[in-house]
Amino acid sequence: MKKLNVAIIGQGRSGRDIHGAFFKSEYNEKFNVIAVVELLEERRIRAKEEWGCDVYADYRELFGRTDIDLVVNSSYSHMHADITIDLLEHGFNVVCEKPFAKNYEECDRIVKAYEKSGKMLNVFQQSRFAPYYTEIKKIIESGKLGRPVQYSIAFSGFARRWDWQTYQGYNGGEVRNTGPHPLDQALDILGFDDNITVFSKLDRVNTFGDAEDYAKIILTAPGKPLVDVDLSKCNAYAGNVYVVHCQYGSLKATMSAIDYKYYNPETAPEQKLTIEPLFKEDRTPAYCSETLDWTEEHVDVEGTVFTVGCKKYYDMIYDYLVDGKEMEITPYQVLKQFKVIDTIRAQNPLDTITVK
Repeated sequence: MKKLNVAIIGQGRSGRDIHGAFFKSEYNEKFNVIAVVELLEERRIRAKEEWGCDVYADYRELFGRTDIDLVVNSSYSHMHADITIDLLEHGFNVVCEKPFAKNYEECDRIVKAYEKSGKMLNVFQQSRFAPYYTEIKKIIESGKLGRPVQYSIAFSGFARRWDWQTYQGYNGGEVRNTGPHPLDQALDILGFDDNITVFSKLDRVNTFGDAEDYAKIILTAPGKPLVDVDLSKCNAYAGNVYVVHCQYGSLKATMSAIDYKYYNPETAPEQKLTIEPLFKEDRTPAYCSETLDWTEEHVDVEGTVFTVGCKKYYDMIYDYLVDGKEMEITPYQVLKQFKVIDTIRAQNPLDTITVK
C-alpha cells in the first residue's frame, strides 16, 4: 500500500494529541509524518524526539519541498485562514483544523483559493464519522421510529476555562471551538439545506475570556425536523449527547451507548378523533389512555470519534488523494456552517477585550 507523507503544523492539543496521536496509532496504515512545524522551541525539540522527522519554526520553510502529500494545519485558530490559503497557493493539499475560519467572508476567501489552486482542501470534521452518530443515522433511516421531529444535541458539561480558546481575538468561544462538530452533524441532519432558520442565545458564565461559554442554537428548515443544540460549560448534570423525538418512539444516546423504543403502528389499538366527552366505565370523566406494545433496543457503540472517527476521516482523505474518490465532507458544506455561525454572532453581539 502506498503511504502518503504528511507535515503537521502545530504541536498543541490538536496537532500533537489528536492528529499526531492518530498517525502514531494502530489505526493508521496510510500516512507517514515527515515534517513538523511548531513556533515553540521546546515543542520542536519534543517533536524531533517523538517523530525523528524534520522540524521547522515557520511553515513557510516547507515551501519548495516536493515530497509532502498533505499538510495538516493545526495552528492557532485565528491563523487557519491565512496559512491555509498560503499553503494552497504554494501547491499543497491541506486538511485544516476547525474552526475553518473566523466568519463566512474569510471562509469564502479560503474556498476561492482552493478552487483556483486545483489542490485538495478539507476541514477536520471527524465527528461526521463518530460511531455513535453513524449508528443513530442508521437507526433513524431504518424507519423503526418513524418520522424524526426533533433532534436535541448536547455537547455540554461544567467547566471554567481561561486559555486562548476563550478569547475572541483568537477565534475562541464555544460556537467556533466546540460548535463545528455538532453544527456539522446538525446541518447533515438537515441535508445542508439552503433555507435554514436560526434562533440562538449566547452567554458568558464561567469563562475568564471574552467569548461565550454557553450557546443555545435552534435550527430548522422547511419540511425538516427541528435541531436543538446545547453548547454549555455550566451544566453539571450533562448526560445524553442525543435525544431524538420521533413519530413512533424516541432515542437517547451517549457517545458509548444508544437506547431506543418504539411501537408498531400496524398493531397498535385503532383510534379516531372524537369531540364528545370521554368516560370511564363508571361514567366518570376519562383522559385518552391506551396500552402500546413497546419494543426496546440497546446498542453498545464500538469505537470512538478519536479512533474510528479519525480513521474514517483520514481514509476519506487518502481515497481522494490516491484514487480520486468523492469526499463526503466538503469545503462548501463548511461555507453553509459559517452562514449559520455568522447569524448566531449577529443575533448575539459580544463585547471584546484586547490582550497585549
